[in-house]
Amino acid sequence: MMKSWLMAGMILLIMGSCGQSDGDQKEVHPKVAKLKLPTGFEAEHLYSPGENDQGSWVGMTFDDKNRLLTVDQYGAIYRLEVPPIGSDSLTPTVNKLIIGDKGDDKIGMGYAQALLYAFNSLYVMVNHRANDDFDKSTGLYRLQDTNGDDQFDKITTLKEFTGSPGEHGPHSMVVSPDGQSIYIVVGNHIDVPEMDHYRIPRVWENDNLIPEIKDPRGHANSRGAPGGWVAKIDPEGKEWELVSVGYRNPFDVAFNEVGDLFTYDSDMEWDFGMPWYRPTRINHVTSGSEYGWRTGNMKWSPDYTDNLPAVLNIGQGSPTNVFYGSKAKFPEEYRNALYAFDWSFGIMYKINLTPSGGSYAATGEEFISGSPLPLTDGVIGPDGALYFMTGGRRLESDLYRVHYTGDLSGDSKGGLTEADLPEEHKIRRSLEAYHSGPKSGAIDFAWPYLSHSDRFVQYAARVAVEHQPLSEWEAKALNETDTRALTQAIIALARHGKSSQRDQMVQALMKADYASLDEGDKMNLARAFEVVIARHGNPSGAVRNQLIAYLDDHFPAETNEVNRVMGKVLVKLEAPSAVPKLLGMLDEAKDDPNFQKTLTASSDLIMRNPQYGLDIANMLANVPPAQQTYLATVLGGAKAGWDESSYEKYFNWTNNAFQYKGGRSYVGFIDRARKMALSTVPKSKFDHYDEMSGGKRLSGSGNEIVESTIQPEGPGKRWTVEQAAPLVEDLKGRDLERGKAMFNATLCSSCHAMGGEGGAVGPDLTQLGTRFSPKDILEATINPNDVISDQYAAMVFVMGDKSSVVGRLIREDETTYYVSQNPFSPEMIMEIPKEKVTSTKESEVSVMLPGLVNRLNEEELKDLMAYLVSGGNPNHEVYQ
Repeated sequence: MMKSWLMAGMILLIMGSCGQSDGDQKEVHPKVAKLKLPTGFEAEHLYSPGENDQGSWVGMTFDDKNRLLTVDQYGAIYRLEVPPIGSDSLTPTVNKLIIGDKGDDKIGMGYAQALLYAFNSLYVMVNHRANDDFDKSTGLYRLQDTNGDDQFDKITTLKEFTGSPGEHGPHSMVVSPDGQSIYIVVGNHIDVPEMDHYRIPRVWENDNLIPEIKDPRGHANSRGAPGGWVAKIDPEGKEWELVSVGYRNPFDVAFNEVGDLFTYDSDMEWDFGMPWYRPTRINHVTSGSEYGWRTGNMKWSPDYTDNLPAVLNIGQGSPTNVFYGSKAKFPEEYRNALYAFDWSFGIMYKINLTPSGGSYAATGEEFISGSPLPLTDGVIGPDGALYFMTGGRRLESDLYRVHYTGDLSGDSKGGLTEADLPEEHKIRRSLEAYHSGPKSGAIDFAWPYLSHSDRFVQYAARVAVEHQPLSEWEAKALNETDTRALTQAIIALARHGKSSQRDQMVQALMKADYASLDEGDKMNLARAFEVVIARHGNPSGAVRNQLIAYLDDHFPAETNEVNRVMGKVLVKLEAPSAVPKLLGMLDEAKDDPNFQKTLTASSDLIMRNPQYGLDIANMLANVPPAQQTYLATVLGGAKAGWDESSYEKYFNWTNNAFQYKGGRSYVGFIDRARKMALSTVPKSKFDHYDEMSGGKRLSGSGNEIVESTIQPEGPGKRWTVEQAAPLVEDLKGRDLERGKAMFNATLCSSCHAMGGEGGAVGPDLTQLGTRFSPKDILEATINPNDVISDQYAAMVFVMGDKSSVVGRLIREDETTYYVSQNPFSPEMIMEIPKEKVTSTKESEVSVMLPGLVNRLNEEELKDLMAYLVSGGNPNHEVYQ
C-alpha cells in the first residue's frame, strides 16, 4: 500500500505519458495493443525471433509454396510456415535454412538485408563487413534447389560489390511488371559497377559551385557522385543496366499498377537545419533519372533542372520497406496505394499517387504506427494480408500480420490503368525509348520537348539527346533561340562537350532576355551557367566580364533559390560586387514559408522515439536561418572583394550563428565556412578576426561549442535500473556542485526547477528527496514511460486525414486544443482545431525523454542522484 501511494505521488512529479488497459476488452497481445490501426483492420503478433535466439529480422519474401522466408541482419535465413488467418494458434513453424555443404554450426548464406523469391530461386542481397563465421562478400547471390529436395544446394555469385559495406550498401530487389527482370536498389556507399547499359549517361560530376565542405564528422566523405543507384538485371545476373542515380540510401523499390517505379530515400539527419538538408522523400524512379545526392554540402537542390524533384517530402526518419498494395485484400482506398516504412519513428505511411503531367502528385497519411516500432520489411502475402517485421541493428524483433476484417464483397476491383495516364506521361515514356543509346530520328523527336513545360518530360528529352552522338546536336544547342530549350541543351553540352566550347556556351546563354523570363526559366538559366563553369572553369577575360555584367544587372534576384545559384556563380567569377551584395543580403534574408515543407512535421516526431526525439527537440528549439547560412557558406569561399568592414560584418554573423542548434554537423559546417574566410584575412588580423568570428568558443575539432559550465567526462553508457541501482545505495559525500552541473548538462533544468532555478514544463523537483527514495527517483529518471501522471501525460490527437499529432495538452477552449510538442521549447504552441480531430488518447511515450543520463559515468550519475535527492541542500541527510 505504501509503495502504491509512493508511486502514485511519484508520477505527479516525473513527466510522461501512460498507456491504459482496456479492461473489458478481449485479451490482446501487448505489442499489438500499442499499434495504431485504421478502422476495420486487425493486427496479429505471430513471432518474436529474439526469444528463440534467431536474431533481428530485416528481410522477407514468400516462396512458391506460400512459405515465408526471413533473414537475420547478422545471421541466418529462416523458413516459416504461417498458420492461416483465424487459426487457434498463431505460432508459425520456423526452420533455419542450412544451404550448401555447411553444417549446423555454420551459416551457408545470410547476413543479408533483402530476400527475393523469383524464377524458382532465392535471391539474397548480402551486406556485411568481414566476419569469421561468414565467407561471402557483399553482393548479390542466387540460391537454387537443383535436386528437388526442397533445399537450396547451389549458390551462384551474381555480382560482388565494392565500396563500404554496411547499412548504406546494397538493399532490396523486386521483379519487373513484365516478369522478365529484377530491379535492385543500392545505397551511396557502394560503387556503381561496370554495367552493360546505362539509362543515364556515365558523365556524372558534382556540378556545384558552392565551396565544398564535406561532413565535419566524416560521414560519407570518401563517397562521390552519383550516390545510391537503381539497376535492372536479368534473372541470371548476366545483363546489368543502370536505371537511376543520385540517392542517399533508399532501401526498397516498388512498382505501381501501370509499371512506374518508386522508392523512399533517406535524409542526412546531421544536416538538419542546413540549407542542403533534404528530407526523407518519395521519388519516382524514371528512366535515366538523377536525384542529386552529393557528399557534404554539395547536395543538389530539387529546383535544379538537371535532377528531378520528389513526388512527396515525408520528413525526418529512416526509410526501410516500400511496397504497393495491389495484391492486398484491402478496400480499394488501401489497395491502390504505395506504402513506405520509417524505422526510426515507427510509422507506416500510406501514399496515394495521382497521375500529374509526366509524373505524379502525392498525398500521404499514417496507416500503422507505434512507439517503439522499428519497421524493417513488409510484404503482401498470398492470403492478401500484410506481413511486416520490426528489428534491425540487433533490436528486439517481431513478426506481425495485418488483415482487413470488413466486407469486401461490394468493393470495386478497379485501379489505375494506362488510359488514366495524362498525355505528358505518355510523352515521357516515348522519350525514354531513346535512353538506350544512339537511335535514328532521336534528335528530331526529342528536341522539341526540351522546351516542354512539364519537368519530367523536359528531363527525359534532355537525357534522350545526351544518348545521341554529340556531332548530331552540339551546333543545334549553341544556336538554339528558345530560352527553355537553350538551357537544357547547354546543360547537356556542358556534360558532354569540351572546355574549348566553354565561351561559346556562355555566350549562347547570355542571348536570353532575362527580364522576360518567368521565375522557373530564370532559375534554369542560372543553373546552366553554374554547370558550364563547374565543368569547364571561368570563361576567358572578355566573356567573363560580359557574364559578370549580365548577372550583376539581375542580382539580387527575386527568389532565394536564384540568389543562391547566382551568388555562387558571381563569387566563382570573382565579381567585384559579389561580396558586398551577398553581405547586404546576409542579415536580411528570410526563409521561404514553405521551405522543405514535409508531410510529417519534425515537432510531431519528438515523442515517437526517445533516442531521436531528443536530438529533434534540441534542434527545433533554435533552428538556424537556412538562406542566410547558404549565403554565408558561399561568402566563405570568396577569394576577392573583402575589406575591413565586410570582414567584420561576416565574422559577427558567424559568431552569432553558433547560437543556433541544427543537426550534429551544424557547428562544424559553420566553422568550416568561417575558416575559409579566415584564410583570406591579413596575417596581422588573423587572431582578431578568429576571436570575433567565434573561434575561441569552439572545440579543437570545430564540431562543438565549448561549454562554459562543467560537462560530463563520461564515458557514458545506456544505463538500466539494474546497473544503476547499486550506485544510489550510498550517496554520502557526493560532489553537490558537480551534481548540479550534471542536472544542467543532462537537460533536466530545461523542464524542471530546482531551488528556484530551471524550467517550468515539469514539476519543481526541490522537494523530490523528501518524498521518494533514491531508487524510486532513479527508476523514474531512467524509465520515465513506466508510470506516468495524467497531469503530465502526452496526448495523441488523431486527425480526420488519418494523421496524428503527439504532444502535451496545455489548455483547450471550445474550438481549439493548444499543444506543446517540444519540452525544450514549451513556448512553441501548436493550435489544433477540434473540428479536425476524430479522437484523442494518452500516448505511451513520456514527455520526459529517456536516455538523458546516458552521457554520465558512474561517479557523475551518483553526483546527479545526490543532487536530486538532496534538492541541492548540503545538509540533507543523504550526505550525513
